[in-house]
Amino acid sequence: MRRILLSLLMFCSLSALAMTDDQVIAYIKQQSAAGKTEQQIGKELLAKGVTPEQAERIKARFEAQQGSETAVTTQSVSSMNRERRHDSSNDVTVDKMDEIDREIDEGGDGIVSARQIYGHKVFNSRALTFEPSDNLATPQNYRLGPGDEVIIDIWGTSEDHLRQTISPEGSIMISQVGPVYLNGMTIADANRHVKGIFAKKYAGVTDAETDVQVTLGQVRTIQVDIMGEVATPGTFRLSPFSSVFHALYRAGGINSIGSLRNIQVLRNGKKIAGVDIYDYLFDGKTAGNIRLQEGDVIIVPPYEQLVNIDGNVKRPMYYEIKPGETIQTVIDYAGGFTGDAYSGMVRLARQSATENELYNIDREEFASYRLKDGDILTVGTILDRYANRVELKGAVYRPGMFAINKELSTVGQLIKKADGLTDDAYADRVLLYREGPELQLEVLSLDLKAILNGTAPDVKLKRNDLLVISSIKEIQDRGQLSIQGHVARPGTYPFADNTTLEDLILQAGGLLDGASTARVDISRRIVNPSSTTPTEQLSENYSISVVGGLAQGEGQNFIMKPYDVVIVRRSPGYVPQEMVNIGGEVLFAGNYALEKRNERLSSIISRAGGLIEGAYTKGAYLTRKLTDEEYKMRQETLRLAMSNQDGHGDSISLSKIQVSDRYSVGIDLEKAIAYPGSTYDVIVQPGDVLFIPEQQSTVKIAGDVMFPNTVVFVPGKKLSYYIDQAGGYGQRAKKGKAFIVYMNGSVAKAKRNTPIEPGCQIIIPSKPEKMGTDWTKVLALATSFSSVATMAATITNIFKK
Repeated sequence: MRRILLSLLMFCSLSALAMTDDQVIAYIKQQSAAGKTEQQIGKELLAKGVTPEQAERIKARFEAQQGSETAVTTQSVSSMNRERRHDSSNDVTVDKMDEIDREIDEGGDGIVSARQIYGHKVFNSRALTFEPSDNLATPQNYRLGPGDEVIIDIWGTSEDHLRQTISPEGSIMISQVGPVYLNGMTIADANRHVKGIFAKKYAGVTDAETDVQVTLGQVRTIQVDIMGEVATPGTFRLSPFSSVFHALYRAGGINSIGSLRNIQVLRNGKKIAGVDIYDYLFDGKTAGNIRLQEGDVIIVPPYEQLVNIDGNVKRPMYYEIKPGETIQTVIDYAGGFTGDAYSGMVRLARQSATENELYNIDREEFASYRLKDGDILTVGTILDRYANRVELKGAVYRPGMFAINKELSTVGQLIKKADGLTDDAYADRVLLYREGPELQLEVLSLDLKAILNGTAPDVKLKRNDLLVISSIKEIQDRGQLSIQGHVARPGTYPFADNTTLEDLILQAGGLLDGASTARVDISRRIVNPSSTTPTEQLSENYSISVVGGLAQGEGQNFIMKPYDVVIVRRSPGYVPQEMVNIGGEVLFAGNYALEKRNERLSSIISRAGGLIEGAYTKGAYLTRKLTDEEYKMRQETLRLAMSNQDGHGDSISLSKIQVSDRYSVGIDLEKAIAYPGSTYDVIVQPGDVLFIPEQQSTVKIAGDVMFPNTVVFVPGKKLSYYIDQAGGYGQRAKKGKAFIVYMNGSVAKAKRNTPIEPGCQIIIPSKPEKMGTDWTKVLALATSFSSVATMAATITNIFKK
């Protein structure tokens, strides 16, 4: 429906016989029930005349009804296999409306043409309507007729102003004069006729003391028939100033088989004009675009001859031709050849009575070779090659493509044209690549130096020759230099003659902070091209001291050789700050830089201002970061454990376990402070984190007990007391494998007399089920551990038999 109304907005004419909104939809229902085709309904709707405002209104109404019922647009319905949907209010199917819409889009002729014929779109463009202007002065040859308004102005001795509309009988009624017949008169004739009549009524008209002038007011509409191959043939009411072009536009344009070259205008049964649209499109001529009159008939016959031109022309498409027009005419219609077209010949395909025939038409015949209906012209492209090109690459000042001509035909002239050889050119041997007799590639070796000196004959160039001149740098292996270690930009650098160690360090961005200047090592490869036996020595090595970026001693002015490797090491006296962190119950918590190697816990506690009152030293714990190697080992251990999983339905996968990059170190801070320097006084490492908690007063019981609980610590109470506080052992408790995790990270097997400390956790494992390990409980226990390392140790204890 939407497309139908859009088409109506474009093509329908304003008509006095307008239909109401309901009548439009009712008309479609009625005519469909009568068995009319969609093509017929489409033509009749256009001929009925619906205003643009009415079409917009009906479109909005129909889309609103469709949206409220189905929430899809008519375009969506069309794409869903043309599914039929009925509008509940008017029983018009979307399928029916789309079929009628397609008919309107195709111009009502039922023919859909995929080919593009030049000029056919000019009369269905919204931007080009050819509509006449209503503000023009009335042409003197305009013939009056019924419906025209005549204005009569009288001035001078007598004055009057009359406005009359010509009656259907062709006359106007003037007071005291009677009817005055004006039908068919031009404005000039009407002016003389009225002036003569008014001379009898007004004094002075004959003596020019009173003047009478007849002008045109509101104009009538004329009725014009447009027949033949147009989108909507029929009778149209147009402005009396309308031309042939505007009439064709009102008829929806010319359809796919209509002629653009032989449009005829008939008046009173006689042909008064022949219209060739191509005259207007190509030359701007409007001689055939005459002004229409009442009763004119425009006939658009089918085309007589249609040809297609394809290939390398500026506007390839179908063109209508007149009998006798030639290939050159069609090429001109197509805008001429493109820049890469082969204009020496075109290929012509022609249909004979039984089969197709192919002709090659040379340029000399373009202007005389006449075309026929259905001919297909193809314009080819030029060959993708050069008739006189040679190429020069390598060590010359201006390499590139050159044209062979009278001034450039030899190798010597080519070098001169390229401004000569560069300083590093190797002219003793250059390569000339050339196409052989069978188009095979051939290589010729030339002594270019001898050619340029005149001691060897010059070589004649041929089409597509390629001359390659190498550089000495390309032939000789110049090598590279490598620098590693404590420099800003370690890497490889191109070798250059007389490069010193200082030059290479400067290229590498200079020494970094901490680089050793006392010893810079240089390794040099052994090169002995004339040797016939292997050597035991693998490399030559040098050690040079550098001060202020300059080599000292024997290393002064040390000249590098290709493939030398320089290693700048870190100074043994350079130690960057390494930090440990202390938190919890100390006077000054935070990060501390290690002062010396093997610094111990007691020293860090002292530097932090000592412990404050209420610190629980027995619960202090130390965590340490895994080295990269240790972290990789833990990941590999977990991977092996996963690969050995028995698959007996464990409740959780080993892959869920996350490997931490830190682990716990069991310490006894109370003894470390009491005995500085003893084995209890652990040596700290960079990245260690020491935490001293507040005094604790509870004990946690977890695992396979009746009621896991956290209870108050009672000094002197044994294991059994705390088990009782949790309701006793569970049914599957593994009593002999119970263990205690202390706050400092240490783990002890739980026995009758094992000491219980504040903040510790008593863990009671479960006996494994036959179906496999209950990993849910294992991980539940793991949530109370201070580190992954402690969890790993606990799991090991659980599985001991």
